Amino acid sequence: MTTTPRTRLSPEQRREQLLDLGVRLLAHRSLDELSIDLLAEEAGISRGLLYHYFGSKQAFHEAVVRHAADDLIAQTTPPTDGEPLVRLMTSLTAYVDYVVANHEGYVSLVRAAAGGNESLRAIYEDARSSLNSRAFREDLRGEVVADTPANRLVVRAWSAMAEDAVLTWIDDPHGMTQEDLIGFLVASLPAVIAVTPEG
Repeated sequence: MTTTPRTRLSPEQRREQLLDLGVRLLAHRSLDELSIDLLAEEAGISRGLLYHYFGSKQAFHEAVVRHAADDLIAQTTPPTDGEPLVRLMTSLTAYVDYVVANHEGYVSLVRAAAGGNESLRAIYEDARSSLNSRAFREDLRGEVVADTPANRLVVRAWSAMAEDAVLTWIDDPHGMTQEDLIGFLVASLPAVIAVTPEG
């Protein structure tokens, strides 16, 4: 009988593995339901080892949420080639798909950020800022959108509207198809930029 030798993970690799597991568990439960006990049980390790890696439940939640936010940013990165509207549609489609697949965790992050948890609000705002900054790379003509205070305000308002529209659509999708929703969001960004007063 042959046995496969076990690969010993470095502390960084093990922590990354635990964060990946935390993000997968967060997809279908709220942040409050994501406990050290649950992760330890799912990972087949002791609670003490989790505390060794994360220190506290709060630190564990923050690390998982930051990891999830990094995943969201990576998964919604628009392609570098193609027409700007097509790239925007690709990115928004990936965003909608991500929120659908990770609904419970995403909603709990939005609520935690709105509820006054400063650490989680900072993570949420960092992710939102990264996503919003993409609007200033190119407009519909392939030119850079002017990075003005007025445009920043309008893009931030558009992203809040887009997030709310996606979350509302997930709760009650009878108003439009996913394709219709994405088409509306794609068309609405250049429309609001077009009427923004020059800053």
